[in-house]
Amino acid sequence: MQASSPGHDGALPDYEVFAVRYATRGGTRAKNFLGGDAHDGPMDMDYFVWLVRGAGRTVVVDVGFNAEIAAKRGRTLLRTPAEGLALLDVDAATVRDVVVTHLHYDHIGTFADFPAAQFHLQDTEMAYATGRHMCHRQFNHGYEVEEVCGMVRLAFQDRVSFHDGDAQLAPGITLHRTGGHTNGLQCVRVHTRRGWVVLASDVSHYYEHFQQGRVFTTCFSVGDAVAAYRTLRRLADGDDSRIVPGHDPLVMQRYAAPSPSLEGIAVRLDVAPRAS
Repeated sequence: MQASSPGHDGALPDYEVFAVRYATRGGTRAKNFLGGDAHDGPMDMDYFVWLVRGAGRTVVVDVGFNAEIAAKRGRTLLRTPAEGLALLDVDAATVRDVVVTHLHYDHIGTFADFPAAQFHLQDTEMAYATGRHMCHRQFNHGYEVEEVCGMVRLAFQDRVSFHDGDAQLAPGITLHRTGGHTNGLQCVRVHTRRGWVVLASDVSHYYEHFQQGRVFTTCFSVGDAVAAYRTLRRLADGDDSRIVPGHDPLVMQRYAAPSPSLEGIAVRLDVAPRAS
């Protein structure tokens, strides 16, 4: 697909945005909501990386995990993130910018597959993942020590760009620290043909989290997590349909694949969902 031209408002580019599904796992509702769920039942979880493309720029948001970690943690790896991106004509080895929403294993695990990339991370996330809170299982279980050390090594190579709160990565692509799930969690806002689309990542694992004001079981600050839902809505100009949660299988149902061959693999997020 061709890079997009300047946007319909004459000021910002309209980017293409894709969710690429690379893994999945089974689960129950009780494990996905802090405090459990009165109507417990099956509730699967999908794992995504996201692609933002246009105006001569290619940005990848998060880089998932590999087969070794999938086996260790009991996840079903469908394809590596790099393999999924290749189906959209993106060579991971040439990607110049990777936004890391946070350093959990399912968001940073294949960073080595992106040897040309600059990684964009919040200051507070690196401090959190290397600081005193990692002494506690409640907070450290989502991290892989070698992956965190790998990002520290990249920082010493000047391949990590640190951000302190809100930042503009490029015209029409902005980063926003929310905290909550982790102390340095950030989401990404992208300008598209249908307006601003917000890649929530783990600010909201499922639609139900931000729509019902509920919180995922792994959480550093419940207060920050709940407050972040207002941030998501503000960034999406109050339109919930433009907020894309980080792990909800409904994303694959609500949005259309870019081609028949990519059914069940990738969906377009810069076009309106098929159902609300």
